[in-house]
Amino acid sequence: MGEDPDRIRQDIEATRNEMGDTVDALTYKADVKSRAKESLMGTKDSIKSKVTGVSDAAPDGDQVKDGARRAAGVAQENPLGLAIGSVAVGFIAGLLIPASRVEDRKLGPVADDVKAKAKETGQEALERGQQVAQEAAESARDTVQEQGRQHGEELASSAQQNLQQATTNAR
Repeated sequence: MGEDPDRIRQDIEATRNEMGDTVDALTYKADVKSRAKESLMGTKDSIKSKVTGVSDAAPDGDQVKDGARRAAGVAQENPLGLAIGSVAVGFIAGLLIPASRVEDRKLGPVADDVKAKAKETGQEALERGQQVAQEAAESARDTVQEQGRQHGEELASSAQQNLQQATTNAR
């Protein structure tokens, strides 16, 4: 005999919920700009606390190992985000380091031009990375929605066939 229509409806609802969670996860993964910003803020706060000596205590060995494992996992899951974040962190670190008098005297306007062009290039790379990630997320969302629609139609068709068969068997 066929499946109970209520059970099929529950399966369809569970599938929709799972797809919604999947789309949310993909959207978060694809939002490189926000993730890079979070990473930068964490790094900035960490550096700031180390420089000012506000840090409460040094991490123990297990905390260092956990941090290394998480960093390796993020690097493997999202190499593009890691690359963009690394470039941004390097750029910010370079801007935070003050120039020496010798650098100012010898490089002066050239250094300012290089910094401006590097900043412009970094911003452009960040915008392009965000655009690519957004397009990937939209494509993934569309694919998931289409597959969910197809799965729902198949389940509805199967339920209708099972209902017809049960009705025929009952007669």
